[in-house]
Amino acid sequence: MTEDIEWFVGFDWASQTHVVCLLDRNGRTIGERKVVHGGAELGEFCDWLIAKTGAPPARIGVAIETPHGPIVEMLLERGLAVFAINPKQLDRFRDRFTVAGAKDDRRDAQVLGDSLRTDRRAFRLLAVDDPTVIELREWSRIADDLTQERTRLANRIRQQLWRYYPQMLQVADDLTAENFLALWECAPTPARAAEIDEARLAKVLKAHRVRRIGAAEALGILRQKPLQVAAGATEAATAHIRVAAERVRLVNRQIKEADRKLEALCARLEHPGKTPGESEPGQSSEQRDVTILRSLPGVGRTGLATLLVEATEPLRRRDYQVLRVLSGVAPVTRRSGEARLVTRRMACNERLRQAVYHWARVAMQIDQACKSRYAALRKRGHSHGRALRTIGDRLLAVACAMLKSQTPFDPDHKTPKRALA
Repeated sequence: MTEDIEWFVGFDWASQTHVVCLLDRNGRTIGERKVVHGGAELGEFCDWLIAKTGAPPARIGVAIETPHGPIVEMLLERGLAVFAINPKQLDRFRDRFTVAGAKDDRRDAQVLGDSLRTDRRAFRLLAVDDPTVIELREWSRIADDLTQERTRLANRIRQQLWRYYPQMLQVADDLTAENFLALWECAPTPARAAEIDEARLAKVLKAHRVRRIGAAEALGILRQKPLQVAAGATEAATAHIRVAAERVRLVNRQIKEADRKLEALCARLEHPGKTPGESEPGQSSEQRDVTILRSLPGVGRTGLATLLVEATEPLRRRDYQVLRVLSGVAPVTRRSGEARLVTRRMACNERLRQAVYHWARVAMQIDQACKSRYAALRKRGHSHGRALRTIGDRLLAVACAMLKSQTPFDPDHKTPKRALA
């Protein structure tokens, strides 16, 4: 389909007014215009394109930097072929038109359209995602945002405790856990810790199923000699923690809701129209993909959701090379003369990088092959992160092989030896 494109559109998007440049197959500028960001204006722009070119929508290629959003969805809905490019690559193409570093929206639109005409291989053809994938992507990113918010709140609570009550930090590791918040509310200050009895503290620990520390030990820690602080400092710090604790409880509830939604949406992809656990003998390839990825060691709910939404196209194409580049496990090699330097890849999808890293970390703990590979890499002198990236690279290769053969993970699988000639 992409070989039949006869018209090339550069779309320089903005928050309010977009700039568009239309070129023919010879690179001549046929028309330029500005488009206000609105439903009616964007719809009228699509009509203008079709009227100006007199071609079917599928023969009109639109080049744009951002690979998602309402503009992309609207263009795809109208049947246009939409291509995305990395902004860094576009910056290199811009040098063809000016070496002085000049930049404006009209030139960027022209660069986009002309680059699509001459270097289509540098662009990525976009397609409309499944509605469930779109919803899963949003919940996956919501879960990430909430986790980061919880970490920020934990750091704020830690800072305030360090300010007036450092012994409380010795009692628990997770400052956002409900058992820690209940313990702090029971003894929010050193003065209060000196007043409460062991039985009350034991009741709080038992209610939250805390077994790592006993009431007598916890009380001994909390009654250590307190810091000498200025008048009013303790009251200020406890007020700050009380506000943060309320937000922590809200974020904890929202994270649990996000986890339930991720599980439900993954189950919907695996069994569309079915309840989780219900058998389905005639699964389609896409449904089978989720089942296969679930079977991999260490992938987990969050890792599975991130793979499905951040690497939708590479997974669909079973493209191992693109997957390893997107996730940052493929190293970067720089050669110049006799010099050769291999470094960690920094240009990648950060969410996918984190997902593959933690996937490899868990797989290294529960899968014997990953564990042995990790030990061998560490013995050779590689760092912890370098070893985990290698394991993540192997897991992606295994995932692509499984998806191609449509078979679930088998820890005892042995690659058959080639027949001797």
